[in-house]
Amino acid sequence: MALHRFVLMLSPLALAACSDREPSPPPPPSPAAEALGSAQDCLPLTQFSSTRIRDDWTIDFIGGAGNRVWRVTLPNRCPGLKSADSFTYATSLSQLCRQDIIYPLNRVGSGFQRGAGCGLAPFMPVKLKQ
Repeated sequence: MALHRFVLMLSPLALAACSDREPSPPPPPSPAAEALGSAQDCLPLTQFSSTRIRDDWTIDFIGGAGNRVWRVTLPNRCPGLKSADSFTYATSLSQLCRQDIIYPLNRVGSGFQRGAGCGLAPFMPVKLKQ
């Protein structure tokens, strides 16, 4: 019975792998943003105090006073990121870097369950358009 359920769960993945269509590009994030300089490979943990998850592709890292924003557009869609509206990460450094992995945190009952890992991307300093 468990094997049957496992095979049923893998069937859509197998079909998706056979698709000859290109993956869809990320939607334009809202709000729009204007780039302010070059992207950084890493962002010190002390540089941001909060994050805003815009969609399954886009995270804004907000500086302490809210006057600095770094936008990360993930290289691939991170399923469940927007609906979870939170994520976790582990780093042995005092910074997050483009090669680090984040995990959406899904609320399950009175606790949380870690979702699939998603790779980060460079941190682009931006000014949000209102």
